[in-house]
Amino acid sequence: MTQNLANIVMDGQSTTISIDDDDLQVISMSPPSISSGGEIDVTTMDNVAWRTKAPKKLKELGEISFSALYDPAKIGDFLGTGVDGVGYNKSIVITFADASTLTFWGWVDSFAPSEISEGEAPTVDVTIIVSNHNGVGLAGGAETAPVYA
Repeated sequence: MTQNLANIVMDGQSTTISIDDDDLQVISMSPPSISSGGEIDVTTMDNVAWRTKAPKKLKELGEISFSALYDPAKIGDFLGTGVDGVGYNKSIVITFADASTLTFWGWVDSFAPSEISEGEAPTVDVTIIVSNHNGVGLAGGAETAPVYA
C-alpha cells in the first residue's frame, strides 16, 4: 500500500478534542487504535502442518489519551454526574490538523491533574474510553459506529 507523501500531515499542530464545552487545550494526544480483537483459532484435527486462524468480525476503537492545559476552576465539572462528569457517555470529536474529524461516543474515564506549581501552566492527563453506543449518561443506547470525515 503506497502513500502519497503530499497528503500526509507532517505536523500535528492544531489537533483538538471537543468534549462538550470543556476548556482543555491539547498539548499532545494518542489517537485511538483500531483493532479486530485478535484471532479465532480454527485449527482442527484435519490440519496437517499449520494451525489456522480467522479474523473476528467486530472491530474496536481503542482508548484515547491526551495531555492538556486546563483551568483548575473546572475540576468541579469532572467531579459531577452531569454532562461533564467522569463516566458520562457523550459524543466526542477529534479534529485533526488537516481539518478531518473523528466523531464517536465515549466517556472520560480518567481526569488526572499534574502537580500545580508556580511558574508552570496547570496540566491534566485524560483517558477516554470509546463506548460505540449513543446512550446519554449512564443509559445504554444503539450501537453507533465512529465516523471519520
